Amino acid sequence: MFRTKQRNDNGEEMGKLSCTTEIQAAFILSSLVTFLSGLLILFLFRLLWRSIKKRQNIKGTGILLKLILARSSRNKHLKSLYLHGVFRDRIEMLLSAQTVVGQVLMILVFVLSIGSLIIYFINSADPVGSCSSYEDKTIPIDLTFNAFFTFYFGLRFLAADDKIRFWLEMNSIVDIFTIPPTFISYYLKSNWLGLRFLRALRLLELPQILQILRAIRTSNALKFAKLLSIVLSTWFTAAGFIHLVENSGDPWLKGRNSQNLTYFDSIYLVMATTSTVGFGDVVAKTSLGRTFIMFFTLGSLILFANYIPEIVELFITKRTYTSSYEVLKGKKFIVVCGNITVDSVTAFLRNFLRHKSGEIHTEIVFLGEVPPSLELQTIFKCYMAYATFVSGSALKWEDLRRVGVESSEACLIIANPLCSDSHDEDTSNIMRVLSIKNYNPNIRIIIQILQSHNKDFLPKIPSWNWTNGDNIICFAELKLGFMAQGCLVPGLCTFLTSLFLEQNSKVCPKQPWQKIFLSSLKNKILTQRLSDDLAGMTFPEVSLLCFVKLHLMLIAIEHKSSPSGGLILNPSTQVKLQRNTLGFFIAESAKDVKRAFFYCATCHSDVHSPELIGKCSCKSKNHRHFSGAKIMPKTISKKESHGTTIRGFVSREDSSTNSILSYAEGSFLLEESDYLDSSGMFYWCKATHLEKVILKRTDKSKHEFRNHIVACIFGDAHSTLMGLQNFVMPLRASNYPRQELKDIVFIGSLEYLQREWRFLRNFPQIYVLPGSALYTGDLHAVNIEECSMCAVLSSPPMSSSQALVDTQIIMATLNIGSLRISFSDPTPTEPDETSQGFSEAGKSYCRRIPILTELKNPSNIHFIEQLGGMEGHLPGTSLHLSTSFSTGSVFSGSFLDSLLATAFYNYHVLELLQMLVTGGMSSQMEQHLKKEKLCGPSNSCTALLSRRNRCKLGLLSLSQTILLDIEPKKTFGQVFCGLLNNFGILCLGLYRLIDDQERNPDHKRFVITRPANEFKLLPSDLVFCAIPFNISCHEKDNSSCGSIIIAPQASKAPADINNPPTDNPVGQTTTQLSNTSVHLWEPKTTPVGNSKQSILTQSGELSPRTHPGQENMKEPPQGLPVPIQT
Repeated sequence: MFRTKQRNDNGEEMGKLSCTTEIQAAFILSSLVTFLSGLLILFLFRLLWRSIKKRQNIKGTGILLKLILARSSRNKHLKSLYLHGVFRDRIEMLLSAQTVVGQVLMILVFVLSIGSLIIYFINSADPVGSCSSYEDKTIPIDLTFNAFFTFYFGLRFLAADDKIRFWLEMNSIVDIFTIPPTFISYYLKSNWLGLRFLRALRLLELPQILQILRAIRTSNALKFAKLLSIVLSTWFTAAGFIHLVENSGDPWLKGRNSQNLTYFDSIYLVMATTSTVGFGDVVAKTSLGRTFIMFFTLGSLILFANYIPEIVELFITKRTYTSSYEVLKGKKFIVVCGNITVDSVTAFLRNFLRHKSGEIHTEIVFLGEVPPSLELQTIFKCYMAYATFVSGSALKWEDLRRVGVESSEACLIIANPLCSDSHDEDTSNIMRVLSIKNYNPNIRIIIQILQSHNKDFLPKIPSWNWTNGDNIICFAELKLGFMAQGCLVPGLCTFLTSLFLEQNSKVCPKQPWQKIFLSSLKNKILTQRLSDDLAGMTFPEVSLLCFVKLHLMLIAIEHKSSPSGGLILNPSTQVKLQRNTLGFFIAESAKDVKRAFFYCATCHSDVHSPELIGKCSCKSKNHRHFSGAKIMPKTISKKESHGTTIRGFVSREDSSTNSILSYAEGSFLLEESDYLDSSGMFYWCKATHLEKVILKRTDKSKHEFRNHIVACIFGDAHSTLMGLQNFVMPLRASNYPRQELKDIVFIGSLEYLQREWRFLRNFPQIYVLPGSALYTGDLHAVNIEECSMCAVLSSPPMSSSQALVDTQIIMATLNIGSLRISFSDPTPTEPDETSQGFSEAGKSYCRRIPILTELKNPSNIHFIEQLGGMEGHLPGTSLHLSTSFSTGSVFSGSFLDSLLATAFYNYHVLELLQMLVTGGMSSQMEQHLKKEKLCGPSNSCTALLSRRNRCKLGLLSLSQTILLDIEPKKTFGQVFCGLLNNFGILCLGLYRLIDDQERNPDHKRFVITRPANEFKLLPSDLVFCAIPFNISCHEKDNSSCGSIIIAPQASKAPADINNPPTDNPVGQTTTQLSNTSVHLWEPKTTPVGNSKQSILTQSGELSPRTHPGQENMKEPPQGLPVPIQT
């Protein structure tokens, strides 16, 4: 920026003249006069124009008459205005960056401005008081540049709509204060530095020029260019002003206090001032310079505090998060993408690292589309041994290559369950799957999906492979499935949730029941391959052996030949275990379930302590253990148990079923039958019009519901669909007898329920009441006092505040919880086993309506806890440590985040969870059904009945039903062995009263998951059980026969939600299904012919009920053989 001066023999510089004060004033005044005079002229012209227009408006009639008379002059005037407008538009388009010419002009102006600035740097080596003559070669070049700037300034002036605003723009001010002095120098034949340093402000256009040249493509690069241009232009301009005033001195002192300061020294002073260091070796001496430094120091504080750290951060971030992940041979890692936030990353790391605590050999690479926040960076630093963040997108192959996704163990995609638009969230995640599968079809994908109908798109991807470990975690399906199970069996929602919870908090419970509940939370669902010594034994035999000998609770196995595709909960005695069978246990640790693998019938037959069962020294494992008679109570043989009845226990053997099938072959009852869908998993009916099931508040007497389920729905015409079919399907599972189906009454906006109805209209016994749960009159209209459970649900949140997403749910829960039901004896609508303590005759009691509330935000649990009415709540605000959760009255899907890590480590556990909460459907079952559909209609009657013949979950009371005949029953182990050995019923846990009646007036119960073998029982305890389909635990007096007709599959909503099912699909499939009619006898009560009927509740009591609009559900004709009941 400096050049060597040529000197003559006398040592004087060539071409340098002394600039007097008059010459310097001429240069400065030329710019000031141009600026002020131009601004004044534009202002006066605007005032004149406005006054003319105002005068024309006042004299509008006369002027209009003159214009009509002077048509020729008017046409010329309009033509000139038109040409002026077209000309200005053409210039404006010419100057814009949308055209090639405009881009070339912008680039040329910027380059010439930089060239002019460089010439200023060169000339700044001369003293400010000297003037360069035209012998200096840089002066003609600078004059040429300024001539082009003048031309460009004129074009911009013509194209400007607001001339005054244009005149006051920064680029215009730069041109006004730099162009006129150039022409003055041509007149005076000498040039002075003056205000030419203002050309440095043109550096602010650097980001735009780089974008035009496509030199920057990322947001970080653009941000860096913008920050750099601001800093450089500020420094160069401030240094130019300091250089001018310090070398010229104060005008009123005629330059006596000036100092010889180079431009480099000025930049040094400005940078020292900006950094607030100030070494003091270079200082301002003039009053103008010191005044400028005072104001510049204030501005530099903002400049340095904001812009410099951002520039440094950009460099650090780019170097840290944009580099490629180094893939090492033999090192395992997974890639996590999607919703990468502080909450999602914290939850994922907490769950992922806990599965193999202390044995983590898999690194986690997070692929985020935006740079991490400071809080997220802190998390990554805390987990730097396990987690790495790479900035990029799963939609770009270049970013997938940088993280080495082709070498990863799996790619996990996290969804945002609290997003405002669930469909968009699912669509973006499905696009990520497509991008990853197109990049490498063999990559294992585990994805979270919010809406159930969107999961149907994933198996359609050609490279999607279930056997490779690809899996889907559907939030809507699982959440509503949990809620449905909680409606079927009180407390079951909490029981199932606790099996998959990962609890962090260490709390000190105050009440005895709290200690029991927290202790039971340690139990989880674990899998383990069973010992080959158990092959050939039945499941009850193996389960009893594991329970008594190994202190393990075996609940399910993977059976490849099963119709459900693999997993069977509590299989019957007909199922024999094979070698290498996978077992599902409820246990505390993986170390405990290893006993089932190490068990040896020879070495461990005399071992009585389960802790001593380990790997034995047997060299041969070919022997088998069949009997297990040493540890099991006496079993009832098939011959002895055939047709036996023990106080309401009824066994329906397969032999009778086979005879029924042979009898029913060739008959087909279409109009007078119960229906199943084509999968045999759910009850089905003809499509019902919404008008037929809409209830009115004034017609309460016509539909006196009892022991029904009330679902309070919050949503409107614009809300995202929550997928209520996922809530209804478990409630219409075919493994429940027809008479045990409960009516479902939806209360909510009719506009919203109309959108959901096309997915619900093929399920029986569903009713709709337009209204709101916030209105007590609507609650009484559906006879909520007699309901078995009231569920409160809402559509995905639309509120931006996470604290307010549960507002309506909380208000509805408070409204329902305030209702009280008075009675003197236990009501017939509530089974005795769930109303323990109401035994004093003649005394009036009050109870609350059973509620199950879904919270989107778990931290809102403290609003619900107010309804508990109990002292000694568990400390902390965690939902899963609350009293409401322990009693089964609240649910939150927040724990579903942990299933992502569960699916990666052991996808079998996820399969079991899906089977438990969805009524029997799992991904394996869906694959099985799709294969059958592709191979043709091969659904045989036996296969369909076997799918229906699956266990159901329920509650049994120690003081009722078949448990009365189990002796002894003082401990949980005695009840477990008695029920499983005699009736094939598998006990899973307990539902116990929290306290006595005085301290627990609402008779709340809490869940105990997998009690210890010697756990003492109370007479009021209820037992969670897996009850076989052919077992009925209550007496049934009257009997009639029912028939099952296989109907088109209605278990899932169609993938194309724009094409709902037809109104009468049965009519289209009658001829095809006539040869596969299945008749199955179900013990029932009185016929359904009357509108008033008596149904058998789950407690074994009769309750009258009215069924409005049940045209599609009729009794079979009389005359069919009826099975004999004892």
